Amino acid sequence: MVTAVPWTAERVAGLAPDPASEKAGRALATPAKWSGAGASEDAVWGFCQGSGKKPYQTCVELAEPAFRCSCPSRKFPCKHALGLLLLWAAGRVDGAEPPDWVHAWLSERADRARRAENRAEAAGPKDEEAAARRAADRAARVEGGVAELKVWLTDRIGAGFARFERNGGEELRTVAARMVDAQASGLAGGLRRAAGIVGRRDWPEALLAELSQLYLLADAATRLESLPPALADTVRTRLGFSVETARVLETGERVADDWLITGAADEENDRLLTRRTWLRGLGTGRDALVLSFAPPGRPLDATLPPGHRLTAELAFYPGAAPLRALVAERGIPLAAPTAEGGSIADALAAHTQAMAADPWLERWPVLLSGVTPAEHAGGWCLSEKDGTAMPLVPYAFPWSLPALSAGRPLTVAGEWSPAGLRPLTCWHENRAVRL
Repeated sequence: MVTAVPWTAERVAGLAPDPASEKAGRALATPAKWSGAGASEDAVWGFCQGSGKKPYQTCVELAEPAFRCSCPSRKFPCKHALGLLLLWAAGRVDGAEPPDWVHAWLSERADRARRAENRAEAAGPKDEEAAARRAADRAARVEGGVAELKVWLTDRIGAGFARFERNGGEELRTVAARMVDAQASGLAGGLRRAAGIVGRRDWPEALLAELSQLYLLADAATRLESLPPALADTVRTRLGFSVETARVLETGERVADDWLITGAADEENDRLLTRRTWLRGLGTGRDALVLSFAPPGRPLDATLPPGHRLTAELAFYPGAAPLRALVAERGIPLAAPTAEGGSIADALAAHTQAMAADPWLERWPVLLSGVTPAEHAGGWCLSEKDGTAMPLVPYAFPWSLPALSAGRPLTVAGEWSPAGLRPLTCWHENRAVRL
């Protein structure tokens, strides 16, 4: 009987939609809770006894992964799917032939995928002329929005921020709405961020920095034809123009390597969940960012578990400092019990170089070795032996980090931004811990 290689418990934990689901799943990861459990090359399944008379029917397709459970939970995956996978990860689910109900679900999913593929083929090639007209119409709208924003920014900065704290946020949101109408989503997003700054501690300085970045972007948008091609691609992306996945896979720079999945961060904005997954090439030293999106309550991509190594070929999006990528070809993630990072000076030098190429860069991945959590100036930082330190963001501080360190140096991966360093993963006692 051919069965899939069991995942690690850390990989399963990375699927959990929230800490409560992970905790509940671990409580169900015991054989006493399950009957009829089995695993094949494609799926893991079983019956979990709940509070009712009839056990919950649970199945996980491993390729995507996809989840099915007869429980009423709206979380994906639910605690039963997590418990089943953790039981399998512990080597306590035997190989077996899928029962009829599992086979029927897998066949149904395969049929849906084939029908979708057939519909795509039947649709035929795009109407290139119509697509060109739509692109030209949008470019004209964005051009108008850019011109309007430059005028508004010039007038607003000239008038100063006196009394801006009272109604400045609403003014910024009004201008953001006009940028949405102009289909310049990148400019709209920057204005909404600026609106959130008003009224905070030391807000005038932070607001001026945000608006300066917006003006730089708007000004660059008026000179696209004269910019170097890579920088022009970056400006278009920052304005909100998307690049089709097919184009990235077809023409994007390809980099094959053994990639360390250093961390992942989830955020919810405008009713959309976003997962940022960071990778570093162990041979090339190249950093990469893979994004996945889902509506609230639906699972995000979990095929890139932090703290694992993955042999893969990535296709990078165009830009002056290419960072975002798609996974074009991949192997099976394997646990990485250790990781080798660099110094704080190395991380800041790499960030400076990237910012010189893309001044609108919001976050930068860092992987640091030999750093210790320490209190500093009323907050926390990661410090090296010589006192060199990086401040940590105050709003996302993981209290488990100093507990794991206990005063000893760690290897830590995270995101560096103007707000500070957000730790995502650390390596402790030959295992990765997601923070």
